[in-house]
Amino acid sequence: MIATYQDTLIALAGRHPELVVLTAENRAAIRDLPATLGPRFVDVGICEQTMIGAAAGLALRGRVPVCHALAAFLTLRAYEFIRTDVGIAGLPVKLIGGVPGFLSEANGPTHQAIEDIAVLRAVPGMKIFCPADRAELVAGLPAVVADPSPWYVRFCAAEPASAHAGPFAPGVAEMHGDGTDVALLTYGFLLREVLVAAEALRARGIAARVVHLPTPVPLDVGAVLATLRRATLTVTVEDHLLRGGLFSIVAELMASEGVRARLWPIALPTWFTPGRLADVLRVAGFTGAALAERIAAELRRIREAPT
Repeated sequence: MIATYQDTLIALAGRHPELVVLTAENRAAIRDLPATLGPRFVDVGICEQTMIGAAAGLALRGRVPVCHALAAFLTLRAYEFIRTDVGIAGLPVKLIGGVPGFLSEANGPTHQAIEDIAVLRAVPGMKIFCPADRAELVAGLPAVVADPSPWYVRFCAAEPASAHAGPFAPGVAEMHGDGTDVALLTYGFLLREVLVAAEALRARGIAARVVHLPTPVPLDVGAVLATLRRATLTVTVEDHLLRGGLFSIVAELMASEGVRARLWPIALPTWFTPGRLADVLRVAGFTGAALAERIAAELRRIREAPT
């Protein structure tokens, strides 16, 4: 049985007396921690800026703060404090963003964190972890806590999207398949839909591979470059705005390395229509079946284009 996020955090707190947990009134995943951690648990109320300032102070005194808030408010409302108090000093503050991307589902634009990666990867030294499911979340949490760098975690406690091969390591991609017609690069919750899309493409005779990048920062540069050089078409798939996310990360890498390849993004042009998660994916065109249709059409366009 896969441990819960809360149980994993409790176990880590037992091994790391310096670990403290903070929240801006976001207790859904950590309801039992106050009774377990006592004074090592602090709820500041709906004050994300105060939480980050307090976390920075605690970190300067040898603590490892693990901070919880809704991703939209954590990354935007408290951004100046993250940049200035945590980023400039390079403090080991861990930022846990709840309901990021499509996981915000029924919430409207004010609560949708779809620019969070763009915002936080701009902070020098900040690392970003986007687990695909609960299994990957709890597998990666010990490394995140032990690392002296600041981290942002896109919280995802969904049921496992796939069997994850090997232990979690920052900057290491997870490969599914070895096709060279299409390569799908993704992270986080959308891995499950991308895996469905890859199977649908294979059923059409299109050789597909999936490259899951649980840490867009640090990126598995070797895996991404090798994929770009082998695939006829490389597609980035993300529940994030087009600018600043995975597509931008890969395009920047291509420019810096002088790599020529066909890179095509599937991302959000703007905020998505709120609703139940299944409906959000369908309306936005991010179900596995819809992704396969879009990718097959783009590959067909490339192959049929005049040379």
